[in-house]
Amino acid sequence: MDKKNTIIGVALIAAAFAFMLLQPKPTPPPAKPADTTPAAAAAGTPAATAAAAPTAGATAPAATPATTAAAPGATVASGTFATAARDTAGASVTSLVNDFIEVRFTDFGGAVRDVALKKHPAHLGNPAPYVFNELHADPLLAFVEFPGLDRGTRYERISATATEVVYRAVFNNRLEVTRRYTLAPNTSDKTDPYQLRHETTVRNLSAENLAPMQVKLAVGTAAPVDANDTGVQLTAGASHNGNQTFVARSDLEHSGGFFGIGSHEARPVMTTPGPVSWAAVKNQFFTSILTPDEPGSGIVSRRVKLTDALPPETPNAYGISTALQVEVKALAPQAEARLASSLYVGPKEYRRLSNSDVFKADQDKIMQFGFFKFFSQILLTLMTWFHSWTSNWGVAIILTTLALKLVFVPFTLAASRSAKRMQKIQPELTAIREKYKDNPQKQQQATMELFKEKKINPLGGCFPILITIPFFMGFFTMLQSTSELRFAPFLWAPDLAATDTVGHLFGLAWLPINIMPVLMGATMVIQMRLTPSPSVDNAQATMMKVMPYVFTLFCYSFSCALSLYSFVNGLFTIGQQLVINKMKDPGEAPAVAVGPGGKIVKNVTPKK
Repeated sequence: MDKKNTIIGVALIAAAFAFMLLQPKPTPPPAKPADTTPAAAAAGTPAATAAAAPTAGATAPAATPATTAAAPGATVASGTFATAARDTAGASVTSLVNDFIEVRFTDFGGAVRDVALKKHPAHLGNPAPYVFNELHADPLLAFVEFPGLDRGTRYERISATATEVVYRAVFNNRLEVTRRYTLAPNTSDKTDPYQLRHETTVRNLSAENLAPMQVKLAVGTAAPVDANDTGVQLTAGASHNGNQTFVARSDLEHSGGFFGIGSHEARPVMTTPGPVSWAAVKNQFFTSILTPDEPGSGIVSRRVKLTDALPPETPNAYGISTALQVEVKALAPQAEARLASSLYVGPKEYRRLSNSDVFKADQDKIMQFGFFKFFSQILLTLMTWFHSWTSNWGVAIILTTLALKLVFVPFTLAASRSAKRMQKIQPELTAIREKYKDNPQKQQQATMELFKEKKINPLGGCFPILITIPFFMGFFTMLQSTSELRFAPFLWAPDLAATDTVGHLFGLAWLPINIMPVLMGATMVIQMRLTPSPSVDNAQATMMKVMPYVFTLFCYSFSCALSLYSFVNGLFTIGQQLVINKMKDPGEAPAVAVGPGGKIVKNVTPKK
């Protein structure tokens, strides 16, 4: 290998170390906001008007001024983010409960304050459920930036049963708003237990026509799931005619870009136009998805400061919220309009969200598997099937890995034979390079003729690796956000979705002892020593020896699930390589030696 390739290899190793060193470090978990009334809103804080400009013969509900003092419980906005609001003092809370969720409603806004996921604990070893939208800019499904009907308005609860609650409010004695919520049962063919049905009826009580209005319904605020979550997967999204658009929290933050490319200042809001068949906001494992009966006109996303207990530069001090824009038609006197939707608040489970009998056909795209989504979906489906009869996600990962390796055995055998043949003809290749060192064209021609004579495909060793890369990337992408693996134990690891840290060197938090990545690295080192190397170049040989250690360091902070996959993959490969090394290649070429002057000397019987 020439110096240029050596320099490139060294640069890649340096980049890997830089990536690890520059990763955001874990910080303490965000604390709940102090029980104090938020300060007055900054001048210039946007407050949406209640209606569009009136058409001829129509009037709109009055709007409050754009700059107001923040009412108790209101969201306070800065120039680049909103601040999570505390619960309004004296709010009355009503709950609807099934075996999967507890939906807690507040009469301020007549909306969903938060949702407790009963099957998913907030912390390992503690049965208390994870609460989605616990820290939020607005209650779920509340009117956003609509003074007189938003979270600062107290609604009257007019009825409540075990499965339904209804709220009512009147705006300026001219607009009646009735909000009805129905919780799905535990089991149903047409609904999901994590789904809430919502209907809002807007009625014109006045004797005048009311102009069309645009209102925003809160989809929720997604926060980091724990202290180690830096919020990389905090995302708002929407589907437009089958095409999905996602806004990451980082899109709202200041960014210097990549060497200046794509740099931008912090943004207070981002608006994504419609039509919108569903809108969502999510973190690493959980999501809320709002699916209106009639398409919305867009979504509005904002970064949210969750707590003042952490410094402004701390990544997990911020969440992301989004709201769905919907259009209310013009209303004649005593006429009414109906806004109906389904709200899903629960885990990001591909098997659940891909159920087309309950969800729209593309709602599983909230998983955001990316370019390798086809492979991620196959692997997750296979892994879920294995889990259905093993009841252990670690075993399911092992069986999925072994199934993949068995499928790839024919390709691996072909690659290994090709590598062995390439290794055996190295003396002849050396002779050709020596003979035609001043004529690259003839050197290449002679090399290709040698490959043809020995029936060697120079790309034969690369093909199986290229096939496995999409599956590895699919596994990597899928395992990052599979909620089923969260807090799933395996052997010494209490959580497959996190690192399997068993202690810390010298008691230092930044020197964790992770067992599975070390085992993975050991298999890589053994595998490298067993695999025939077709090259005699010292620089390349050194590079190949160093790469397992570099890759181990690179993967050291990966989840236990991904390390387990790589470890099992390596073990299988080692066993396979031991068998291959003992196999005799039917196309094995006679042993050769290079004599004086580059002359090739062939032996009739190869040495064993």
